[in-house]
Amino acid sequence: MAPLLHTHQIHPRATLNRLHFLLYSLSLLLLLHHHTTTPSSFLLLLADVFLGFMWLLSQGYRWRPVRRWEFPEHLSKVTDSKDLPALDVFICTADPYKEPPVGVASTALSALAFDYPSDRLSVYVSDDGGSDLTLFAFFEAAKFARCWLPFCRQNGVMERSPEAYFQSGGCDGEAEEMKVMFESLKERVDCAMEKGYVDLNLVNSPEEKEIFKTWKNFTRNDHPSVIQVLLESKKDKDITGHPLPNMIYISREKCPASPHNFKAGALNALLRVSETMTNAPLILTLDCDMCSNDPNAPQRALCYFLDKDFSPNLFFVQFPQRYIGINKNDIYSGEFRRVFILGEQGLDGLQGPNYVGTGSFFSRRSLYSSPPVTMPSSDEFKVQSCLLSSELVLLKAHEAASFEYEHGRKEWGSQIGFRYGSLVEDYYTGYKLHCQGWRSVFCNPDRPAFLGEAPKSLVDALSQGKRWFVGLYQVCFSRYCPLLYGSRKISLLAGFCYMYYAAWGCWCIPLIIYGLLPQLALFYGKSLFPKASDPWFFLYAYLFLSTYVQDLIEFMEVGGLIQRWWSEQRMWLIKGITSSTFATLDFILSQIGCSAPRFNLTSKVRKKKKTSYMKMASLSSAQLHHSLSQWER
Repeated sequence: MAPLLHTHQIHPRATLNRLHFLLYSLSLLLLLHHHTTTPSSFLLLLADVFLGFMWLLSQGYRWRPVRRWEFPEHLSKVTDSKDLPALDVFICTADPYKEPPVGVASTALSALAFDYPSDRLSVYVSDDGGSDLTLFAFFEAAKFARCWLPFCRQNGVMERSPEAYFQSGGCDGEAEEMKVMFESLKERVDCAMEKGYVDLNLVNSPEEKEIFKTWKNFTRNDHPSVIQVLLESKKDKDITGHPLPNMIYISREKCPASPHNFKAGALNALLRVSETMTNAPLILTLDCDMCSNDPNAPQRALCYFLDKDFSPNLFFVQFPQRYIGINKNDIYSGEFRRVFILGEQGLDGLQGPNYVGTGSFFSRRSLYSSPPVTMPSSDEFKVQSCLLSSELVLLKAHEAASFEYEHGRKEWGSQIGFRYGSLVEDYYTGYKLHCQGWRSVFCNPDRPAFLGEAPKSLVDALSQGKRWFVGLYQVCFSRYCPLLYGSRKISLLAGFCYMYYAAWGCWCIPLIIYGLLPQLALFYGKSLFPKASDPWFFLYAYLFLSTYVQDLIEFMEVGGLIQRWWSEQRMWLIKGITSSTFATLDFILSQIGCSAPRFNLTSKVRKKKKTSYMKMASLSSAQLHHSLSQWER
């Protein structure tokens, strides 16, 4: 009998949700009947019809939520560690001043430090900002990795992002020495950041100096492709003699006259380049601030991919986005527990959770074709036999990263790879591939597999919401509208779920109506709602209280606190009349040709005390290497 790799159960609240659906839907019908039989405002009826419609769509998430458990300890009974499938990790960044290079490098280091065979692990970093500052940070990170990876293995470190690990405190002995080395790395990179360029005096290697000399002619939107193999498993080893995983820096070619398709275009460039270099059957996509918090996360994903009865049509395994709020009460509601946990559990009981852009383990073949009826052969993914840094391999990789590659290949972004056509390429890609027949799985272990940081300010939170709403509108009002297209291709309930998000930006309609009508009614001396003595008052009270009670129970069930739930309610109102309203106007203007949708990055910069960099002027790579040798001894 084959060992059990995973199991699941329908969430116990499913039965209560269905009972609540029956009672609530009857109450809604009574409310609408009351609106049509008594004198009332047409706008109030419109608002209630819209709220009822959104409530109906949300029932898709509540109809059959699923909980899953994995047993990675049983993997050794299925396959040997040396036979595990290769894994390519994709990390995207686009602006060194909004996404600090040291933080991006920490994310890459946390992925390099997975408890996974080093000869089967590769980390690709896409720098869509074409910045020498980012490349410099990764040259430094590659040197630091030679000590950091063995340190993590020998000490059983779970937080394998050095930035997160050293912030947690409690460093002594070897950990203190590692912290000094990492602080030296940070100061060197921050020194370059302050200058705005890489001073060649900070670069000790002649090869690195030659590389950075070429960047003076580059601009963000006009530069050739840059591919740099920073670590190569076949020839680079850590200080204990253990082979290091591959780490490759990529900045795809850009030309002002050619469309770049934002993050989806960067991911497709990574998909093609990695195919020419390592061609791993599994791909992990990570946001640049979403660090690994569990080095065994790949093994949890493999519990599904290595199940032969489960995996032939498995598209991806999605881990929830877990964020660290900026304070105890998460005042900007940046954790998104309802979207990334409750919503994904609900979709998991249907076709599977939606792709949310990070913490997702993909099957490479799912990005190229429709679901097969049999498992792919082992010959489908051939690993490059020669060195990644060889001239032949790099020549093919540069061709794959060129802006001309997709010219004449219209299938890219429509039938192959990550989908173009929406600012929320993750939502759109997951939706389109579900419509093709692929399914997915939600993996939510007790220990968060990945941790990121929530928006740092109200402006960032609202800007992020506006970008999401515009991207969702692009799907909602396309030929692939989830309610019309998705409900036929997937299922009615799954179509409801996707439509709920696609229409998210429309919350501004009922909120503005409810915000303005009471004042107008008071001004004209008219009553909008029944008095407390009127029997209809109890209908309104039931609809109001049952909605909020159910909402609170669900939020607390996934680890939320009452204060954070209240922050979420407040931010829902704020976004509904700001981000939602401006996104709606922006989308309308783009449809009539007055503007074009733009991809605005959310800043990941932390506020910190001003640091003196005078002492860094004398630091050199030689001193860093001296620190490495001291730690080795």
